[in-house]
Amino acid sequence: MNHVFYKGEDSSRPTLLLLHGTGGNEHDLVGLGKEIDISANILSVRGNVLENGMPRFFKRLAEGVFDLEDLQFRTEELKSFIDEAAKNYEFDRDNVVAIGYSNGANIAANLLFEYKNVLKGAILHHPMVPRRGVELPRMSKTPVFIGAGKNDHMCPATESEELQNLLQEAGAMVELYWHAYGHQLTQDEVQAAKQWYHLKF
Repeated sequence: MNHVFYKGEDSSRPTLLLLHGTGGNEHDLVGLGKEIDISANILSVRGNVLENGMPRFFKRLAEGVFDLEDLQFRTEELKSFIDEAAKNYEFDRDNVVAIGYSNGANIAANLLFEYKNVLKGAILHHPMVPRRGVELPRMSKTPVFIGAGKNDHMCPATESEELQNLLQEAGAMVELYWHAYGHQLTQDEVQAAKQWYHLKF
């Protein structure tokens, strides 16, 4: 997978797995990752699917309607890539925190839905519920931050609340942060995620 890796100054810090939104690339969230933790490794990945020329992490059938077969395949592909990257770049595979926005947050959430202990934690900016009616692996106090907009028409409030409930029922420790805006990533939301991250890691 196309990606960039920046070695951090402190090997005890998590490796931040950065996952962009639709139309983004592996460079989009690097500044965000450095804002969250300046001394951490950064592994920023570009999605392998194109929708009208725009990179994504998995296909969708319509806005808000996921291609579940492709989602499963691409989630497995991403997990394999993280495993390989940990060997290639010599970082601790058990100390990876995902930071995803929109489409990237959705595949990060699905990593948690699919695999036990796949992430040390996650910051999900404007995610949806990736799949329904599936049994989630036990997440023993896995810390998850969800950032959501009260006027987000792409990702209704009920999606954020349902995702929070599903993750909590599986044992995750979830903080749901609201702002009054839409689907955009606000500075307030970034700062809230940063404060949360430094309390947890």
